[in-house]
Amino acid sequence: MGTTAGAARRSTGRLRLVDLAIVCATAPIWAPALAVLSAVVLVTSGRPVLFRQERIGRHGRPFVMHKFRTMRTGPNPLVPDPDRITPIGRWLRRTSLDELPQLVDVLRGDMSLVGPRPMLPTQADRLDRRQSARHDTRPGMTGMAQTRGRNRLDWSERIELDLRWTTTASVSVYLDELRRTPSAVLDLRGVTGHSTADRFVREGTE
Repeated sequence: MGTTAGAARRSTGRLRLVDLAIVCATAPIWAPALAVLSAVVLVTSGRPVLFRQERIGRHGRPFVMHKFRTMRTGPNPLVPDPDRITPIGRWLRRTSLDELPQLVDVLRGDMSLVGPRPMLPTQADRLDRRQSARHDTRPGMTGMAQTRGRNRLDWSERIELDLRWTTTASVSVYLDELRRTPSAVLDLRGVTGHSTADRFVREGTE
């Protein structure tokens, strides 16, 4: 047991170093894009530019996750009324560029480039003990569930993929998920469409 825990800690430490190396090396690309998109959201939608929301991170600790604001001010349901999504917000969601500010969350150590998507507290409360193991690793901007269907999968399928990540996380698997991500983003399927019948969606907000 101690050997397994030690291996998990070493893997987590290595992945953190890879996160920092990739995010810092690509900063000349994403930092200007972040500035330009911030200006576009400000001009077209006004303030606030960023949407901040408490999510559950590693070891079940809450943190504040950031996105570009894509909806008019007010409640942010998981299945939003399309009329509430701003024109620029619709494009940001479709291209997944609304997630770009989370690179700062990665730098802060709240997130990783790869891992389970961070849940809302109300969603995390619905997990059983086994499912809660998805929080053994840092939440990610992309991950196994995102590269294998995103919102086309129901939450039970997504959680099983999250659990697979927690038991197989390594630099090679991490890099493979990053390799899969561009095609998943360009596919455009699964960007929207949470099922309202899913118990992890009901009463949630995003």
